[in-house]
Amino acid sequence: MKSKKQQARESHLECHHKLHARIQKAEDTIQEQYLIIEALVKEKASLLQTIYGLQEDNGASAPFDDEWEEEPEEDPEEQGLEDIPVGEGEIVDE
Repeated sequence: MKSKKQQARESHLECHHKLHARIQKAEDTIQEQYLIIEALVKEKASLLQTIYGLQEDNGASAPFDDEWEEEPEEDPEEQGLEDIPVGEGEIVDE
């Protein structure tokens, strides 16, 4: 009986160590990914700053300067649509 308990305890301990190793590996991977993302964000900021600097040097406007051009609304008459009163009249089958 003690032998079975000892085996179960050893098996449990081995599983615990394996699980702990997997958790540690996952945490290390997440930390590496975080550092990569942080570096990419810094690189993006640097590139945007360079682009804006070049645009200013060339007299170009900023790509997104909040001056959006709104598209004109289309006139239904131009599309050949008529105003049809809703709920009036009957459908006539010709």
